[in-house]
Order: sequence, then C-alpha cells, then structure tokens
Amino acid sequence: MVRLGLIVNPDAGLGGKLGLKGSDGKASLARSLGADDRSGPRMASFLNHFSTLYRGPFDEITWITSQGRMGTEWFPKNVNIGSVAEVHESKGITSFNDTLLAVEKIVAGDIDLLIYAGGDGTTRDIIAALDNLGIPKTPVIGVPAGVKMYSGSFAASPKAAAEVLSAWLRGDLLLASTEVLDLDEELYRNGDWVVRHYAEAITPSSPRWMQGSKQRVESSGEEEIIQGLSDHVKEMLVNDNTLIIWGSGGTLSTIAEYLGFKLTTLGMDATLGNKLIGLDLDEQGLLDVLTNHEGDTTVLLSPMGGQGFLIGRGNLQLSPEVIRKVGINSILGIVTPAKLLTVRRLRIETGDEKLDEEFSLKRYMKVLQGYRTTRVLPVSID
Repeated sequence: MVRLGLIVNPDAGLGGKLGLKGSDGKASLARSLGADDRSGPRMASFLNHFSTLYRGPFDEITWITSQGRMGTEWFPKNVNIGSVAEVHESKGITSFNDTLLAVEKIVAGDIDLLIYAGGDGTTRDIIAALDNLGIPKTPVIGVPAGVKMYSGSFAASPKAAAEVLSAWLRGDLLLASTEVLDLDEELYRNGDWVVRHYAEAITPSSPRWMQGSKQRVESSGEEEIIQGLSDHVKEMLVNDNTLIIWGSGGTLSTIAEYLGFKLTTLGMDATLGNKLIGLDLDEQGLLDVLTNHEGDTTVLLSPMGGQGFLIGRGNLQLSPEVIRKVGINSILGIVTPAKLLTVRRLRIETGDEKLDEEFSLKRYMKVLQGYRTTRVLPVSID
C-alpha cells in the first residue's frame, strides 16, 4: 500500500493575471477584483492526468487529504484513483495556520510522499511544518500554481507532476535534495528582486519533468551585448506601427533604459514608437492595449535563468487569451550569452493545453542574443 498526502493552497496564484506580483497578503484583494481559483483547478488537472497515466493498481493507493477546498473538492468525479481518507476539514477562507494544521494531520497518517498545489510561499510553509514535526525528509512534489515558482520541488506543469508521481510509484526515480527559494513579495512589488534560500526539500529527481530551481545569472561584462540588443530593438521594432509588449526582468529593463523608457522591471509594459503607453499592465490592460492597436505587435520575453521558462513563470498576465490575440509568432525571446549558459530550451506552460500544443508544433523558437544575431532553441512543453 502507498499512502499519498495531498494539500491545496486555495489562494496561490490568485494575483497572477492581475499583475499583483504574487498572492502573499493579497488574496482578499485579488478575489475582490474577480480573480479565479488557480491552485485547485491545477490540482484537479494533475489528478485527471494521473488517472490516465498510472498503470499500477489504484486499489493500493490511499490519498490522505483535507475535506473541502484544500483537498477533496478537486478530486475527479466517478474516476477511481484510489481510496481517500479525510483527516482535516477546510471551508471558506483559509490561512497559513490552516496549511500548518492540515500538514500536521496529513503526515500523521504516515504518508510516503506529499503532493501540494501552490507557489513558493506554500512550499516554505510545508517544508517548515515538516521540519517542526521532525520529518524534514518526507518527499514532496509541487504542482505549480503560484505566480512565481523558483523552488526546485515543483514539476514543470500539472501533467509533468503526474508523470513524476507515476514514475516514482513505478520505482523509476530516485529521491534527491533540492532548494526551497522564495521571493520577498513586498520588496518585489517595490521593484527589488530579492530571492532567499530557506531550506532543502526532498523530491523525486527528474530533469525531464521537474523544473529545477531558478538561477540568477550575473551579466557583468555584458554591457556591449545589451547595448547591441538595444540597437537591434531600436532599429527593427521602435516605430509608430509596432506595439512592443515588454516582459519582466533586468535584461529587458536595461534594454528599455537605453531606449529612453523607464519600465517597471517586474511587470509587463507597452510602448509604441517613442511613447510609453502602458505601465505594469494586468491581463485586461494588455487586452485593452492590443484591442486599440491596429499595427504590428511584438512581445519581448527573457527566459528564467536555470529553468528556461519563457511563459508560465512570473508573467501570468500573459494569459492564453492575450497570447492568442498577439499570435505566438509575435513572441521573441531575448537571451544574453551568460544566460544562454543556463538555458538549453525554452519551456512553455500557458495553462491551456491546446495553446501549449500550438507552441509544441513549432518545435523551435528564435531568440535574439545580440545585435542582429539570433539563435534557435528547442521548445519544451512538459
């Protein structure tokens, strides 16, 4: 018999499309602005994928979870994926304390592995709870559902999490230690990028399906490269016909500074010609800017160092609806040589399987790495 713990942080990821840079302390605001659940539906997606992927006997699996929004609400109906034991109850608005109590009750069921849906803050809470309970080496698999996920305990997508769990149950994966990282969201909202290492987590080792932890790439000595990238963008894209949507990140912010723009660095902004027409835009703001523009559009994105995510981490404002309105061929990656050392493929996770498949069919995407210098990188849909 295998006993699997399962927990959902219902508030994780709520602020993504709204451009809130995370949900820590912002869940009520996000819900008041109409944010939809992200974490629960992604756990449901994981469970549905697992039900079709796993070929072992489901009658040997017991899920230890919470009754309600932190657990059973997201289990597939009329699908046998094993028995369910409810050891906690969750309803209404949940908090940090609910997470700690749920973890305590779940692990008391002598689980073999814990699956959770949330972001880096959820990971911190869970790992801290496991440490306090004296069982820090309990294996975990994170179903990515936050706004930014830098920790290495997350699978690349809900489907990838199902692949990892299936392979681990078959005995095909060993366990390994990985970093638990978290971004200080208050500093982040003020424009400062401060990521801290909090702990180590134990998780199944799978370079194919697990995302790995984020790496911050130092770009000292690349001033000429970034100047060249700026010159390229100015010559090829800065005109009164081309709307440029700028993704987050230091590289893009520095390029924009060379062009005379002061962007948010950590949000998504829009320029047309020499004018800044949108600052720190949320999903609706991006849709409005796109609707009011009749010319060409280019979306500039810089992939996450180490992980390689171009879409799906830190830019949830770039929703499937926005991407479809832009067109996937209008997305251009920008990667400096230093970052290319840590990025071998461009990972895409839009949250929409049909749209992910469209990216997958491209197989490769072009990235700009210098003045009039491009490179082609493979597209990875995990």
